[in-house]
Amino acid sequence: MKISARNQFGGRITEIKPGAVNGTVKVDIGNGVIVIASITEEAIADLALGEGDAVTVFIKASDVLIGK
Repeated sequence: MKISARNQFGGRITEIKPGAVNGTVKVDIGNGVIVIASITEEAIADLALGEGDAVTVFIKASDVLIGK
């Protein structure tokens, strides 16, 4: 698979929280870093995601915001 996102991190799913339309998927990418993605329940089902699955996190954003 080719994809334009340059920020790619391998990891394992640690938790999936279902929602009405979107669920959250927590992925441990190492060194104590957890990335949380909000994706549709349809995508979770289509990808057959489950806790412990090895996945790749792709991050592509035109803006990165930091607040304090």
